[in-house]
Amino acid sequence: MAKKKGPTYSAIRLRGFCRLQIGEKRNGKTKIVGDSGWFENTFTNDGKNSYIAAKVGSLSGSKTPSHLQLATQSTAVDATQTSLNGETRVRAAMNLSTLAIGTLRMTGSWSSADNTAAVTIGSIAVYNTSASGSCGAGQTFNTSQWNSNQDVSATYNWIFS
Repeated sequence: MAKKKGPTYSAIRLRGFCRLQIGEKRNGKTKIVGDSGWFENTFTNDGKNSYIAAKVGSLSGSKTPSHLQLATQSTAVDATQTSLNGETRVRAAMNLSTLAIGTLRMTGSWSSADNTAAVTIGSIAVYNTSASGSCGAGQTFNTSQWNSNQDVSATYNWIFS
């Protein structure tokens, strides 16, 4: 008698990475004056449940990433957080695309017009609304001074592997 095969399992690993750059216009060109480098993010409990699992199942109440938020928070983002501490300025609407197989790329930017006075930024998060709501993922980075004559751009990748 042939031996029965056990169930086949597959695992999906989810990781997120972000990079911020601060640019300043000089002689008609943008010069990068600050670069966070790539840093890994933390998926919040709501991110895993509402942004990922419920979205895959097309469940009522599932959330679609749509905005990025900068904040002054400098302590690591905790999975139980629903928002960043010290959220500052406006949320940036994101452009979403896929990059390679299994990578969601989200990009957003803030112009100097969004920043009327210098502020120290130290964290970023992904949200599903332009105001309120709960963050799906976020993390802190080495704090940077965002001056009123500077633009900020962010690239956020969620990688499913």
